[in-house]
Amino acid sequence: MTAPSVLDRVVNTAPAGGRISFARLDGTETLGLPELYERAGRLAGRLRERGVGPGDRIGILAANSLEWVLLDLAALRLKAQTAGFEPGKFDPADDLTGRYGLTLLFTDRAADAPGAVPMSEVRALSEPDAEAAGPPAPAPVTWGPREVTTIKFTSGSTGTPKGLGATAGSIDSSLAAVQEMFGHAPGDDLFVFLPLSLLQQRYWVYSALAHGHDVTISTYEAAFAAMRRVRPTVVMGVPAFYETARRQVESRVRRSGGTLTPQEAARRLFGDRVRYLWTGSAPADAAMLRFFTDAGLPIYEGYGLNETCIVAKNHPGASREGSVGRVLPGKEVLLDADGVVSVRSEHPVGYGYAFAEPGASERVFGPDGTVRTGDLGHIDEDGFLFIRGRADDVIVLDNGKKVVVRPIEEHMRASPAVAECVLFCPTQTDLVAVVSPAALPADPDAVRAQLALTNAAFGRDERISRVVIADEPFSIDNDLLTSQYKPKRPRILAAYRTSLHDPKAGIHAP
Repeated sequence: MTAPSVLDRVVNTAPAGGRISFARLDGTETLGLPELYERAGRLAGRLRERGVGPGDRIGILAANSLEWVLLDLAALRLKAQTAGFEPGKFDPADDLTGRYGLTLLFTDRAADAPGAVPMSEVRALSEPDAEAAGPPAPAPVTWGPREVTTIKFTSGSTGTPKGLGATAGSIDSSLAAVQEMFGHAPGDDLFVFLPLSLLQQRYWVYSALAHGHDVTISTYEAAFAAMRRVRPTVVMGVPAFYETARRQVESRVRRSGGTLTPQEAARRLFGDRVRYLWTGSAPADAAMLRFFTDAGLPIYEGYGLNETCIVAKNHPGASREGSVGRVLPGKEVLLDADGVVSVRSEHPVGYGYAFAEPGASERVFGPDGTVRTGDLGHIDEDGFLFIRGRADDVIVLDNGKKVVVRPIEEHMRASPAVAECVLFCPTQTDLVAVVSPAALPADPDAVRAQLALTNAAFGRDERISRVVIADEPFSIDNDLLTSQYKPKRPRILAAYRTSLHDPKAGIHAP
């Protein structure tokens, strides 16, 4: 008899222990995982009374909350799909119900759209009825490997985000591989703060229910304050978050006048129980990774896309600097003649986009679900995968020289004054950088010094001729970063086109 999948255990088996916490700036709410499971069952029964059943789809447009988690788990119990809409990127007034085929849309935004339900109703729907027995919890269900549990959306660096139906098999294989690498167990508390509309953030809730460890849900704004209170053992973050953390640690050490070591300052920031830090979703700077590892907080970088889920991951006992780790079981990395990475999966995330313009799926997905990532990479003799950058971000100069921009941009980001660096070539002869300052006012002298160091580290064709310092740091709010804190190159190009084409603008290389 085949053992139940991780996802089926999450759906059908009440956990024996563990807890989930929701950490906000104004405090922390905690409940046991057994109670979470019971509440999700009651909510599922009441959603069924509202017409939600197998194959139906509910939308969630809201900030991270207990209600978000309950809706997601209730949908799994009903074999219904969720569609996670990122706040700020979607508007409930845009007929999301009609466009995405929703039975109901739950939102914490003001909305009078058809099918919209306030998130404030969800908590009450999950509580026991004092006057009646309430609807029975759903019977056990089994998710087939190719059945879609959720519609997730691309980060949307250009245009409307594309929808992608994620299969149960892809979720299950990722959870199993992560558990084998990291062995999360009772006593662990995994700290999550990116939007729950990103499917991978919900993985850690599923992991808690399956393996009995704790999980804490927060927000980016509350993350640093919350970590000191909840004292997690694992922090799930993107590189931009850890760059901010490094600057905070360095600032604390400076202010202490040498009485505080980087190790002590890092522990005060993250709490005293961290056993490792997890990062991915965007390229991580080698100096930042080394900083935290040297400070006694080992940090492990991985690699994956919305379309592939986790492909490779460094982990204890198998970590190599500069790599994104060994390829996970059930994944195969294929390299073409130019080094462009494609990923074949035993259980593909999907076989095409659910909502996208004509031709979008065919440009990315093969018939068997193989994904052409557009990333450049290689695998070393020990099986570690290295990603060198995006094929689309290779700049071809008028002399035919191909310049891979990622190493140069990473070198510029080594300066504490530089949060992000994006290279362009407006005349096909000279590289010009747009730099996001780490703080305002910007420090042009520090940027100028880093420019000299970067140019000295690379060849003549890779030399940056000018640096334009952005008027304000790139952010999600000004639409220059994606929800996973990756620079939106087309938006940055449009915003700074005039300065990029003005030979007198910016800091010039000596």
